[in-house]
Amino acid sequence: MSFDMNKMLKQAQQMQAELAKAQEEAATEVVEASAGGGMVTVKANGAGDILSIDIDPKAIDPDDPELLADMVLAAVNEALRSSRGLMESKMSGLIPGDLGGLLGG
Repeated sequence: MSFDMNKMLKQAQQMQAELAKAQEEAATEVVEASAGGGMVTVKANGAGDILSIDIDPKAIDPDDPELLADMVLAAVNEALRSSRGLMESKMSGLIPGDLGGLLGG
């Protein structure tokens, strides 16, 4: 059995192109998360960028700014988790074996 370096390089280039395409697709998809019963809503894309934060005016209590901060933090963290999950789902199956763990997932 002979080792074909050209074939391996061609396969690696194809896999790299597929991964880039999956990353581009994920970057255009939007995930949404909310906290405080929907009083704070955060949208992010698959690239992990926060696209928007919407705050219901009823969530703004001058006597309790910590509550609003906690809701924003919770919604942002959930949106980022969803974003990572979206990227992982786009990448699954494209990376052979256990190499998927190398992406930081």
